[in-house]
Amino acid sequence: MTLCTPARTPNRPRVQRPHSPPGGGRRFRPAGADVSASIAVFLIALPLSLGIALATGAPLQAGLVAAAVGGLVAGRLGGSPLQVSGPAAGLTVVTAELIQRYGWRTTCAITVLAGLAQLALSALKVARSALAVSPAIVHGMLGGIGATIALAQLHIVLGATPQSSAVANVLGLPDRVTDVRPAPLVISALTIAVLLCWPRLPGRAGRWARKAPAALVAVGGATLLAVAAGLSVPRVDLPSWSSHALPGLPDGPVLGIAAGVLTITLVTSVQSLLSAVAVDKLVAARPDRGRGVPRSDLDRELAGQGVANMVSGALGGLPVAGVAVRSVANVSAGAVSRASTMLHGLWIVVAALLLVPALDLIPLAALAALVMVVGIQMVSITHIRTVTRHREIVVYAVTLTGVVLVGILEGVALGIAVAVAVAMHRLARTRITREDRDGRQLLRVRGQLTFLAVPRLSRALHQIPAGSEVTVELDGSFMDHAAYETLNDWSTGHLAHGGTVALTGPTGGRITGSPAARLPGADLGTGSADAPATSPAAAAQEASPHACCRPWTPWHNHQCAERPAPPPAPAAEEPARPTGHQLAHGIGKFQRNTAPLVRDELARLAREGQTPSQLFLTCADSRVVTSMITSSGPGDLFTVRNVGNLVPPPGDGSGDDSVAAAIEYAVDVLRVQSITVCGHSGCGAMQALLGAGPDEPATPLRRWLRHGRPSLERMASRRHAWARISGRLPADAVEQLCLTNVVQQLEHLRAYESVARRLADGSLTLHGMYFHVGEAQAYLLSGDEVRGYDDVFDSVPPAVLAARAS
Repeated sequence: MTLCTPARTPNRPRVQRPHSPPGGGRRFRPAGADVSASIAVFLIALPLSLGIALATGAPLQAGLVAAAVGGLVAGRLGGSPLQVSGPAAGLTVVTAELIQRYGWRTTCAITVLAGLAQLALSALKVARSALAVSPAIVHGMLGGIGATIALAQLHIVLGATPQSSAVANVLGLPDRVTDVRPAPLVISALTIAVLLCWPRLPGRAGRWARKAPAALVAVGGATLLAVAAGLSVPRVDLPSWSSHALPGLPDGPVLGIAAGVLTITLVTSVQSLLSAVAVDKLVAARPDRGRGVPRSDLDRELAGQGVANMVSGALGGLPVAGVAVRSVANVSAGAVSRASTMLHGLWIVVAALLLVPALDLIPLAALAALVMVVGIQMVSITHIRTVTRHREIVVYAVTLTGVVLVGILEGVALGIAVAVAVAMHRLARTRITREDRDGRQLLRVRGQLTFLAVPRLSRALHQIPAGSEVTVELDGSFMDHAAYETLNDWSTGHLAHGGTVALTGPTGGRITGSPAARLPGADLGTGSADAPATSPAAAAQEASPHACCRPWTPWHNHQCAERPAPPPAPAAEEPARPTGHQLAHGIGKFQRNTAPLVRDELARLAREGQTPSQLFLTCADSRVVTSMITSSGPGDLFTVRNVGNLVPPPGDGSGDDSVAAAIEYAVDVLRVQSITVCGHSGCGAMQALLGAGPDEPATPLRRWLRHGRPSLERMASRRHAWARISGRLPADAVEQLCLTNVVQQLEHLRAYESVARRLADGSLTLHGMYFHVGEAQAYLLSGDEVRGYDDVFDSVPPAVLAARAS
C-alpha cells in the first residue's frame, strides 16, 4: 500500500491531458455511461428547447439549432466536460425583447456579436472575475427572469397571447381569467400535474418510472390527450428547413444593438460560468468522486460558449449558455466525458430531421406550461433561504424587482449598487459603548474601525471626563488610518490633562504598540510622542490578544515566534500557567463574536435535527482539530474520538460498546453516507502499543489498547505490503503503525452488520485518512477498499481532500 502526496511522481504513467476529447486524440469511442447519459439529456432537452423558442417568439426550429450547437460545439470546445449547453430559460426575456425590437434576423446577428465578445473576454482571462458577482445578485437576476417568463407563459396557458412586458402581463391577467379557453387550460393542467407528481411516484414501480424525464412524460402525455380527444388547440409548426431564417446585417440604432450584445454576453457568460462551477461540485459529490473527470477550465469554457454562440447565431439559432437542469441530469446519469454532451447534440439533429411529423403534434399549451413551471422554479426557495441566512435578502429582492419592472441590465445594476451599499453599511456597523466602573471609564469598540465610524468614536471619546482613568477595549480585526489618528490625538490630549489610557483586547489583554503605548505617561508603556506610530494594520492586528495564532486558539497559552519573549519572572514568582479563566475568556469571546453569526444556523439545526453526511472517527489527541482539517461546521460531521482512533471488532465481549453504539446510530439512524477513520502522526497510543511489555499491569488504558493489537500483527505480517507516504517508506515504526492502524480499523468497520449491509447496497462508503501534524498535511486513502483494492493509497490534492471530508 502506498500513501502519496499531492505532488506528481516522476515514474507515474502519463495521463490524458485535461479537457482533451475522449480517447486523447484517438478514434471517438464513447463509454457506455456516456451513451446512456446522452439519451437521458436528449429527452429533457428536446421539449425544453421547443418551449424556450416558443416563449421567446423565435422560430421553433431556432431552439433545436441552439440545442444541437450547444451539444456539438460547446461540448467539444468548452472547458467543462460534463456541462450541457443550449437555449437557456434565463435568456428568454432578453431574446424576446430583442426579437420584438429588432426582428429575428438582427437578433441572430446580435448573438454572433455576443459570441465574438465572449471570445475576447476569454482571451483576456477574465472568466474568474465573473464569479466575483454576489450570488444574491445572480439568484435575483435568475429569479426576476423566471417570474417574467412565468407571467408571460401564463397567458398562453389560459389560451391568450402574452403582452410585451411583465407589468402589462400582470395588468392583463384579469381579462384573461374571465375569458379562459378550456382546451388549452386542460392541456396545461395535465402537463403541470405530471411535472409536479412524476418525481414523487412511490414504490418500486415509481422508481422505475422516474427514470423517464418528467418533462418528456408531461409533454408526451399532453400530446396523446390532445390527439386522442381531438382537441382543437394550436400545435407546433416546424416549417421546412429550406425556409429557415438566417441572420442578416444588424439593422437598428448602434447603442441599442450594443446594449443587446452586452446583455447577451453578460447573461450567457455569468450563467455558463456559475453552472460550470456547480457541475464541478456535483461531480465531486458522486460516489466515484469524479475520478477521471477534470475540473472546469473557466476561460476555455467561456471561449467554447463564444464559438457556440457565433455558430448558433450564424445558423439561425437562439443564444447558447450552460444549462443547469440538463447538466445536473448529465452528471446524475453517470456521464464520464464530454462525449455525452456531444452525443446529445447529435440526437437533437437526428430528431430535428426525422421526427418532424411527431413534433408537429405537440400542443403549444403543453410547451408553455412546461416553460412556466421552469420559470417558477427559477425563483428558488432554497436560494431565498440562503441569501436570507447571509443577510443579503435586500440585494436579492432589489435585483429581482428591477429585472421584472425595468430590465435585466438595469436590475443587475441596481443589485450591484445595493450590494455595495450593504457592504459599506456592514463596514461602518461599529458598536461603541461607554461605561463608568467606579470612576474608571470603559470604552468598548466592537467592529471594524474605519473612517465611517470616526464621528461616533470621536463623540464617545470627548464625552469621557478629563483626567480620568480610561480603558479602551478594541474588539475588531481592522483599524484604518483615520481611526488610528483620531484615537492617537485624543490619547495625547487626555494624557496631557493627567489621565491614563489603557488599550486592551476583548479578553482584557494589554495591547503593546498601540497609539496609547507610544505616548508619554501611557498606561501600557512609555516613549516619545514623536516616536513613529504603529501602522493601522499593525495596530488592528495587535487588537487580538494572540495575533500570531488563529481563531481556534483564542485563549490557549501559545508562545508565538513572531513576538519577543517576555522578561523572566522574578525568582519568587512561579511561571504563569493556563487557568480556567482563559477558558472563561474564550467562552465570553464566543458569546460576543461568534454566537451572533452562528445563532440562526444552530437554531435551524435545533429545529430540524442533525443530518450529518459523514461519521468521522479520529483520535482524542488535542492537536487533531477536526473542524479545521475538514473545513466543516455545525451539523456536518458526526464525530467519535477515542485514544488511538480504534474500532473494536463487533462481538469481542469487551463490555465497551460506546464506539459500536455510535457506529450503529450513525449508519442506521442518521443514515450517514460515508465513514472516515483518521489517524495522525506521533500518536501516543501507537507508541504505547509498540512499547508494551507482556507483564505490564492491565490498566484501563492497556485494556483499551488491545483493540490495536491486530494493527501490530498486520504490520508484522508478510502478507501485507508496507505503507508508503510521499513515495517513501515511513520515517519510523510509529509512523508505519499509525498508517497500518487506519487500514486495520477500516477492516473492523466492515465486520459490523449495519456497515456491511449499507456497503452491499452501495449507499455507504469508507475512507481512510492520515494527518501529519508537523507538516499540517492530510492524506487520503484513495483506493476503493469497499470494492476490494486492498491497501492501495493514491495522491489527492489538498483542495479535493478538504472538499471530500467536508
